[in-house]
Amino acid sequence: MQKRAVILAGGKGARLKPYTTVLPKPLMPIGDYPILEVIIRQLKFFNYEHITLAVNHQAEIIKAFFGDGSNWGIKIDYSFETKPLSTAAPLRLIPDLPENFLVMNGDILSDINYSDFLENHITNQHIFTISAYERENIADYGVLDINDKDELIGYREKPTSTYHVSMGIYAANCSVIDYIPENIKFGIDNLMHKLLSENASVGVKPYSGYWMDIGRSDDYMTAIEDFEKLKEQLHV
Repeated sequence: MQKRAVILAGGKGARLKPYTTVLPKPLMPIGDYPILEVIIRQLKFFNYEHITLAVNHQAEIIKAFFGDGSNWGIKIDYSFETKPLSTAAPLRLIPDLPENFLVMNGDILSDINYSDFLENHITNQHIFTISAYERENIADYGVLDINDKDELIGYREKPTSTYHVSMGIYAANCSVIDYIPENIKFGIDNLMHKLLSENASVGVKPYSGYWMDIGRSDDYMTAIEDFEKLKEQLHV
């Protein structure tokens, strides 16, 4: 089976300004490489053979950098949006998607095994699979538990809550395209609500290794610090 990946690289990177005023977010450097090159090197390591970059903002800069992928020994082609379509709608523009494929954001730093993740999705026969990460949130305040008489019945000083978040890494069956409307802005969040309303089989694969979304300035700086320590396990 040829492993195929679609990388969503069309965003403006508004949360990373002023860094992204000059460079598109996928070309923001992490150590020796742009973050998108780190991902491409990882996918090559995990035996992916074909990557489609879904691009819009500053698309020509991204295409000029990566070309046809021959510098990395992998096939790279491009799907161009004529207007912003968010994160799910760009999939409708790609005519030759295989039965199952990887979809991911172009600003993710993780040591996940991209091959195992796709194979797990195929084995479980889901229409869509989300890679999930457990995060902790510590409240900034003392939390009051109040009854219907406005009386205090409990007090928790800065409690910690845990929840699973999407890592921005997905696997999809090509039949998911039927749930995506044509030529309108439609995100992964919209797609999840649509699939849930149709009782479609959506899998969640928790992951406990390293993961960082570099979409915010503080997370980007953390990723830069982490990168040098993690090069070997990141396979770059």
